[in-house]
Amino acid sequence: VQLQAFGGGLVQAGGSLGLSCSTPGRTPFSNPTVGWFRQAPGKEREFIAAISDGTYYADSVKGRFTVARDNAKNTVYLQMNRLKTEDTAIYYCAANFMGGPLTDKANYNYWGQGTLVTVSS
Repeated sequence: VQLQAFGGGLVQAGGSLGLSCSTPGRTPFSNPTVGWFRQAPGKEREFIAAISDGTYYADSVKGRFTVARDNAKNTVYLQMNRLKTEDTAIYYCAANFMGGPLTDKANYNYWGQGTLVTVSS
């Protein structure tokens, strides 16, 4: 399963940006959990959101970010609003076919290549 993340870029603080994650022509996302993680320079990769039977968010993005999926398009979206400079990072999507805690990156089998989000002040 090959994932691809799209949509990163430069945005001013307070602005919005949408990311998408797709698996072109492969296993539908209707079953696995799909998570979004991010990694800022010098920091560990951290969980920010996931969608499975419901949606789940890290406290740092709750109320600002929204994750959604379109099974017909095999695509998962991450809408990011009210962005802050501390949201600057490389954002990754990942698929979890194994189960286990969805906040734990070790439970994700497949990863996209990452897309850079830069939030300027």
